[in-house]
Amino acid sequence: MILRRIVILLALVASFLGVVTGPAAAAPVTDVAAGYLHTCAIPSDGSLWCWGGNGSGQLGDGTTTARTSPVRAGTATTWKAVDAGTSHTCAVGTDGSLWCWGSNRRGQLGDGTTTNRTSPTRVGAATTWATVSAGDAHTCGVRTDGSLWCWGFNRLGQLGTGGADYYSATPVRVGTAGTWASVATGYAHTCATRTDGTLWCWGDGSAGQLGQGAVAYSTTPGQVGTATTWSQVTTGYAFTCAVRSDQTLWCWGENGYGQLGANVTFQRSPLQIGSGAAWTAVDASFDTACATRADSTLWCWGNNMAGQIGDGTTTNRYAPTATGTTATRSFVVAYHVCAPRADDSLWCWGYNAAGQLADGTTTNRTAPAQVTFPA
Repeated sequence: MILRRIVILLALVASFLGVVTGPAAAAPVTDVAAGYLHTCAIPSDGSLWCWGGNGSGQLGDGTTTARTSPVRAGTATTWKAVDAGTSHTCAVGTDGSLWCWGSNRRGQLGDGTTTNRTSPTRVGAATTWATVSAGDAHTCGVRTDGSLWCWGFNRLGQLGTGGADYYSATPVRVGTAGTWASVATGYAHTCATRTDGTLWCWGDGSAGQLGQGAVAYSTTPGQVGTATTWSQVTTGYAFTCAVRSDQTLWCWGENGYGQLGANVTFQRSPLQIGSGAAWTAVDASFDTACATRADSTLWCWGNNMAGQIGDGTTTNRYAPTATGTTATRSFVVAYHVCAPRADDSLWCWGYNAAGQLADGTTTNRTAPAQVTFPA
């Protein structure tokens, strides 16, 4: 009884002093990324943590050991943004440097080799990287001067350089434009917005995912329609979704699981999802998509085999379905979904075969569970 009272007293003192007891604690998250079997996040202190599958070194902790709870990638506390491909990860530092690690079979790490890396490896010497997007086996990034660069696998023209090279192990510039605003890399296609609000796609278009009315591939960027109101774009396995400045939501491409958010066949051009105009952000990967509304509610649709829709079921959904949670703009989608909330706490659910939900297990979850970080 005396020992129990001492333990309680110590816990109260620790709570009063703001000390975290136990092996883990919630941490405010500023950015998050999800690959096929892994997840990475940047807490507010600028450190970088990853967890889940690690067969190619995509966790960046110097090993190829899978982790069911977060492990630190390097020791830096100057990370600004992170993105994850199928089995590789890339991150931008606050100094504008770019680093990648994990699978490198097609040169997607951009370091001039095809050697896998188990810790962050710098991509060139430039300090002008603004954003990065990691796809299946290719990567693209926008620099602060508005130029767009891609590298990695190029069998279907997903690098957008117009060339026939099978892959490029170093960044190559896409055209000469200096007005690129954002880029999104899918399985074998790429889409990007420009500062004038236009939308452009290239690469594999066999399911209509380029949105240009044809079923074909393109080795250079082609404009999607004539609209100049595109504000954000995301790419899945063979489909694309985007939000316009009027907060309408549009999707196109393959729809075998309902990933277009409508009960239709595949679409060669953008299809508006519903009639609402309160969508603020969208993210997609593989065959699932999620989007937030103006009230911060999170809605998901498409493949739900592992419960990644977050509605407590494993039933595929052909229309946006409420997850029962809220999210900030930086939520991410794979076969699992992770979403920071307004208080910057991080919640994940869905596929968990390699521990990518960071709950210490490999059990799938059909509802959100909070992620904690080592103290």
